[in-house]
Amino acid sequence: MSTTEAPEQAPEQPPGKKKFTFPNALTVLAVVTIAVWLLAFLIPSGQYDRNGDGAPVEGTYHRVGSGQSFVDRLNDLFLSPVNGLYGIQDPKTSLVSPDNSGDLYGSAGVFLFVLAIGAFITVVFATGALDRGIGRLAHRLRDRGALLIAGVMVVFSVLGTVEGFAEETLGFYGLIVPLMLALGYDRMTAVGAIILGAGIGVLCSTVNPFATGVASSAADISLGDGIALRFVMWIVLTAVTVLYVVRYAKRVQKNPDRSLSGFLPGDKDRDKAASDAAEVPELSGLHKAVLVGTALVFAFMIFSVVPWSSALTGDADATPYGWELDWSFPQLAALFLVAAVLVGIVARMGEQKLSSTIIQGAADFVSPALVILLARGVTVIMNNSKITDTVLHAIEGVVKGTSSGIFAIIVFVVNLPLAFLIPSTSGHATLAMPILAPLADFAGVSRAVVVTAWQAASGWMNLWVPTTAVTIGGVALAKVGYDKYLRFVWPLLAILFLLICAFVALGAAFT
Repeated sequence: MSTTEAPEQAPEQPPGKKKFTFPNALTVLAVVTIAVWLLAFLIPSGQYDRNGDGAPVEGTYHRVGSGQSFVDRLNDLFLSPVNGLYGIQDPKTSLVSPDNSGDLYGSAGVFLFVLAIGAFITVVFATGALDRGIGRLAHRLRDRGALLIAGVMVVFSVLGTVEGFAEETLGFYGLIVPLMLALGYDRMTAVGAIILGAGIGVLCSTVNPFATGVASSAADISLGDGIALRFVMWIVLTAVTVLYVVRYAKRVQKNPDRSLSGFLPGDKDRDKAASDAAEVPELSGLHKAVLVGTALVFAFMIFSVVPWSSALTGDADATPYGWELDWSFPQLAALFLVAAVLVGIVARMGEQKLSSTIIQGAADFVSPALVILLARGVTVIMNNSKITDTVLHAIEGVVKGTSSGIFAIIVFVVNLPLAFLIPSTSGHATLAMPILAPLADFAGVSRAVVVTAWQAASGWMNLWVPTTAVTIGGVALAKVGYDKYLRFVWPLLAILFLLICAFVALGAAFT
C-alpha cells in the first residue's frame, strides 16, 4: 500500500447543485471549431502576397472573395477533423481537402509521432526502471535534505524538458512526502519539489515533443531551431526554482511555525516516515540498462534534429554539415517505435506483454493526438475561408512599430489567457502558431523565439492554474490546500514572469 494517505473526500454538494468542472480539451476545441466556422461568415476574406518560401509579405494584404458557397463551408466544418489529419493543400488555390493533390497540410506526421512516443514512454514505465531510479536517488540523498530536494527537482526538470514529464509525477507523492517529513520539512516542500521541478522543465522545454515539437511543426521550423536559447533559459530558471524551494524548506526546518501548509496528525512522527522511506529496492542490471538506453534515445533525438551548422556558426543559412541528419517527425516516430521494441527486448518483456504495452501506450496518447488534429482542423477552416490573413493583418497593426524585444514579450503575454482557455499544450500550439509564426517574419524575429515565448506562457500558466490535473491532483495527494499552494508559489511566479520576459526579449534582439 502506498505511504500517501488517500485524498480526503470532497464535501457532498447540496441537492440540485453540481460542481463545475472545466471542459475537456477536446470539448473546448469542438466549441472553438464551431465558433470559428460561424465567425468566418462575418470576418472579411483577404490575403497577403507570398514570397518564395511561402511567407506573407508585409504591407501586401488585400481583400479577396472566399469563393465558397454555404455548402462548401458546411463541408469544411464536417471534414475539419479529417483535414486536420491528412488534408492536402492545392498549390494553385491554397484550398485544403483530403481529395486534393499537393502538399500535406494536416498533422498526420505529428499525430503518429505522439502515438509513437506514447508507446515508448509506456514501455519504459512498464519496466519499473524510471520509478525505481528516482526512488533510489531519493533514498541515497535522504540524509542530505537540500541535496535531495535539488536532485529530485533537477531529475524531474530534465524529464520535463525532453519529454514533457508532468502527469507521471503523481505517482511519486507516496515516496517524496514521507521523505520530506522525515527530514523535518513539510508537505508544501514535497509539492514544490514535484510540481515545480517537472513544471519548470516543461516551461523551458528544449525538445519536448508535446510542446516544442508540435509548436515547431505548426510554425514550419525544425525542432532544433532555438534550442540554444531554450537550453540557457532552462538552466537559469531551473536553478532559480530549486533555490526558491530549498530556501523555503530550510526556513520550515528551522522554524516549523513558518510552514504554509501546516502539519497533519502524524506528520511529526518522522521516525516512522524515515523507516517507510528506507524500503527502496536496489536497481538491477536490467533497470540500469533500460535507463541508459532511454537516455541514449533522447540524446540521439536531440542530435538528429539540431541544425548543427547554423547552431555552431550562427548563420541561419549555413550549408548543413555532411553528418547532420535533419530529421523531422516521420523519422522521429520511427525512432521511438523501434526504441520501444528494443527496450522491451532488453527488459525481457516477452512478445505478448510488449505488444500489449505498445498498444496500450499508443491508446493512452490518443487524446493529445486527437487534440492536435482538431486544432489543425480549425486552421483549415480559417485557411479555406481565407480569414487567416485577415486575422494576421489585424494583429500586425497592433505590433507594428514595436521593437523586436517588445514584440516577443507581447507574444508571451498574449498567450497567457489562451493557455488558460486551452489547457492542452498540443492543441494550444497547433491553434496559435499559424497566426503567431508569420508575425515573427514581420517583426524581423526568428520564429523559434515565438515558439519559445509561446511555450513559456503555456508552462507558466500550468504551474498554478486549477484546470491541470498535475496541480490539482498533486495538492490533493499531498493533502495541501490549493489556496495555500497559491500563496506559496506566487512570488516565484512573479520572478519567473520577469525572467521569461528578459529571455524572450534578448532572444528576439539577437536574432
